[in-house]
Amino acid sequence: MRALTCPKVKSSSTIRAAMSAARATLDSSATPDLDAQVLLVHILGVDRAFLFTRPEHLLTDAQFAAFRSTLRRRAAGEPIAYITGAKGFYDINLQVTRAVLVPRPETELLLEEGLRLSEDRLELVVADIGTGSGALAVTFVRHRPQSKVYATEISPEALAIARGNAARNGVNPAFLAGDLAEPLIQCEIKIDLLMANLPYIATDELPALEVSRFEPRLALDGGIDGLALIRRLLTQIPTVCRKGACVLLEIGSDQGESVARLVEERMGSRCDILPDYAGLDRIARFRL
Repeated sequence: MRALTCPKVKSSSTIRAAMSAARATLDSSATPDLDAQVLLVHILGVDRAFLFTRPEHLLTDAQFAAFRSTLRRRAAGEPIAYITGAKGFYDINLQVTRAVLVPRPETELLLEEGLRLSEDRLELVVADIGTGSGALAVTFVRHRPQSKVYATEISPEALAIARGNAARNGVNPAFLAGDLAEPLIQCEIKIDLLMANLPYIATDELPALEVSRFEPRLALDGGIDGLALIRRLLTQIPTVCRKGACVLLEIGSDQGESVARLVEERMGSRCDILPDYAGLDRIARFRL
């Protein structure tokens, strides 16, 4: 998105006028009305219905100034989740900061597959490798409270966010600091279901992507071909996973064939590639 200057509107603006100004500011957004609604709801502390039922409601000077500030940030391309500090994921809300990747709908597909695989066996030992905001670990344990869920993360800042999200959602997965599955190996923990949404963007592709301007490089950079962290995790899986364990990996939209070949060569396992809603490669699934 290109940054634009907000149109001049008097500070005693109504919701209707503020929304009109926002549309002009966010004209390069694919969803300007929705963006503006989310931001104004955040500023006013109301629900979206309020915007439609009270269009003549007057904003205070402070509210309008704050709204203009959020519009400028959004017009510059900053993700709304970082502006509001929150993101919905599956059926929960998460705090997000620029220390963590903004959770995506594609990762909900990984969660749904994990929940499906655990329907007939609820008391599992589960790992979320590279948990980030805690989206997978927190949501999984809410739906499968009989399971023991571990979450690993190398970033101290991200780990703090994940712990906070667990507390806000009333669950208590075991968070472990460290690289990939190494903390689990050190503690001799054996896993029945392993989930991971690791960085999978190739290093030289990052500079051209909008996502690299705001989201943490640590959560994006997958090395020369985008598969460096997946390769490293595959070397750890035989040690950390029980025989018969299931592994779910989120992958890039063009990585299905490469990941399936890696798994078959290194693990001796058949790897199924599951598509996302657009029909693109998204989840690699295999059993030991």
